[in-house]
Amino acid sequence: MKRFHLHVAVNNLEDSIRFYSALFHAAPSVQKDDYAKWMLEDPRINFAISQRGAEPGLDHLGIQVESEEELAQLQSQLQQADISMVTQTQTGCCYARSNKHWVTDPSGIAWESYHSLASIPTFHGEPEASTDAAIACCAPKSALAQPAPQACCTPGGSCC
Repeated sequence: MKRFHLHVAVNNLEDSIRFYSALFHAAPSVQKDDYAKWMLEDPRINFAISQRGAEPGLDHLGIQVESEEELAQLQSQLQQADISMVTQTQTGCCYARSNKHWVTDPSGIAWESYHSLASIPTFHGEPEASTDAAIACCAPKSALAQPAPQACCTPGGSCC
């Protein structure tokens, strides 16, 4: 079963944890010095926040799956739609090791489809290095630089 994922960069992690814990009426399922995550069932979402120097607001969106088969299905959908994609295997991000496929929507928002394999002790799975605050928390730069597919709506177009 799939779970919607939303990651938000925040200015103050402690205040944000207090706010979202009250909003969701639940404590985070994962809490670190720079990151917190709620794995909610109603609504079924993986909601994460982090304070790592990025501009506050939406960091990235995603779809979390429970198996490699579901991940392969999402990858196939993206390939059939001729959407540029970056694939990462056994990558460390957000205190988890995962297999992922990254795409960028026409507005420049990073989307990941991923299957988490295990928890890891650090944000990126390696000794902490400086982060590039201009990109999504773990989105590869090449995924964010990909042009939108030709069939997408364009500014000033007549779609939607």
